[in-house]
Amino acid sequence: MHQIRVLISGNVTGVSFRAFLKERARELNLKGWVKNNQDRKVEAVFQGYKSNLEKIIIYCHQGSPSSFIKEVRISEEPILEKFSSFSILK
Repeated sequence: MHQIRVLISGNVTGVSFRAFLKERARELNLKGWVKNNQDRKVEAVFQGYKSNLEKIIIYCHQGSPSSFIKEVRISEEPILEKFSSFSILK
C-alpha cells in the first residue's frame, strides 16, 4: 500500500474535476480525498497499490472534459491514516 499527494493547477475548479477524480479513484479502488484549495488548485490524497496510483496520475494529467491542466505536482508520503473510502472534501 502506498500514498501520494497530488496538487493540480490550471482550470480545475468549477469544471467537475473533483467528481471526475472521485469516479476514477473508485474505479481503481483507491482511498483518500480530493478538495478545492483557496488558491484555485485541486489537492488530492490517494492510497492504494502502486500500479493504480500510476493510473490515477495519468487521469490527473488528463483532467475532466471541461478542465485544462497546467501543472501536476506529485509527492509520495507515508501512510499516517488509513482511509476507508474516497471522498470530496469541502
